[in-house]
Amino acid sequence: MSNINIEKMLNIYNYFNGIIITDEKGIIQYYANFRTDVYNLRLDEIIGKTILEIHPEMKKEDSTIIRVLETGKPIYDHVEHLTSPHGDTITNICSTIPIQQGGKIVGAIDFSRCIDDSIHVNIERKKIVLPNINNEKDSLYHIDSIVTTSKKMNEIKNIIPLIANTDSPVMIYGETGTGKEMIAQSIHTAGTKSSKRFVSQNCAAIPETLLESILFGTEKGAFTGAEDKPGLFELANGGTLFLDEIISMPMGMQAKILKAIEEKRVRRIGGNESISFDVKIISALNQEPRKCIREEKLREDLYYRLSTVFIEIPPLRDRIADIPVLVNYFIGDNNVKMNKNVMGISEEAMKIFMNYKWPGNVREIKNIIEGVFNIIGSEMISVEELPAYMLNHFHNEHSELMDIDDNLSLLEKLEEYEKRQLVMALDSTRNVTEAARKLKISKQSMSYKILKYGLKTKSKKSKNFD
Repeated sequence: MSNINIEKMLNIYNYFNGIIITDEKGIIQYYANFRTDVYNLRLDEIIGKTILEIHPEMKKEDSTIIRVLETGKPIYDHVEHLTSPHGDTITNICSTIPIQQGGKIVGAIDFSRCIDDSIHVNIERKKIVLPNINNEKDSLYHIDSIVTTSKKMNEIKNIIPLIANTDSPVMIYGETGTGKEMIAQSIHTAGTKSSKRFVSQNCAAIPETLLESILFGTEKGAFTGAEDKPGLFELANGGTLFLDEIISMPMGMQAKILKAIEEKRVRRIGGNESISFDVKIISALNQEPRKCIREEKLREDLYYRLSTVFIEIPPLRDRIADIPVLVNYFIGDNNVKMNKNVMGISEEAMKIFMNYKWPGNVREIKNIIEGVFNIIGSEMISVEELPAYMLNHFHNEHSELMDIDDNLSLLEKLEEYEKRQLVMALDSTRNVTEAARKLKISKQSMSYKILKYGLKTKSKKSKNFD
């Protein structure tokens, strides 16, 4: 093996529960599995076959083993969805590394860890470490940095390679903390411009008086103290320019940006010559663009010019299945950074996480877990270590818990409240599908909770959950 990050290798080795080794053709030569409770195949059903023969539902481009054998580049912490021999859906976090001998790829080794509904209670009592995922060359995010189980987020991941090699502008809309820059960097690193610069600028962080000079550059003598200095369009030439929070630009500045993008030329302040540039423009905003146009925060013509490809990132409250995955990712990340051995998060604390609205989205989860790591003195994150504002928010939002028997434990109170919400949703809708939609959870999750609490549905086909 070559070009391997040793720290990542050590982390992967300690925390995987499945391993596959293949030859250069992808034929499996070795297999070991420590989660036979969810995936139980005999060796003779696996050895000598390819991953696509074992999982015919998997597409070639979705297999990290095949991708690594073709590219020779390792893939870390890729989320994959498989179907078990019993028909159950399995979600794995896997890392695949090429095996090289004499400069030639002779095989691949794939480490995987199953993540499921019980991951946060840590049945195996092993800490979960998902190493920090950054591009090996330039520390930028790439597609596999996007850790998710969300259908919408996976759709975004799927279109990134399609748009990465075009010159068309991309506009990303998402609430604060949803990961707009991660998506922008992933587009850059997935394309032919990845060897060039990725220049990022938060437009809200620049005073209006300096915005034009920073974007377009200056010539010496243009004003007192001015020096020959390239602007961001010049610096990003051949690569990607990411303009975040574009609605913070004055409307007059937006007009100048539009002109520069359309002509693909800029003129430095105080300069006489126009300078050509070849840049992929990615812009981002945290408010709905049509609303921004109505409120005259965004020029309509600039919107049309920048939104040739439009990506909307869903807020975390609309993809709650990602919460356990992200929590455990950041636990692993902080274990590495702070040299700690936190095993996971208690079921009570995870209940709080799952019911919180997450106005700060993924960034808020990251900050909360990091804050907990600064004060934690045990192996499991508990309710007591969560921020007071988070607990107060939960208390205010769920005041119905106040009339629940005080003799119950916190977990029992939370379950009782959840059960009441399910009953009310089922009573006020026609079927399970509508009830799930009202509660903003998946139908599969709704069906599981109905079975868990033994609830009755209106549908005659309640056994099959309509």
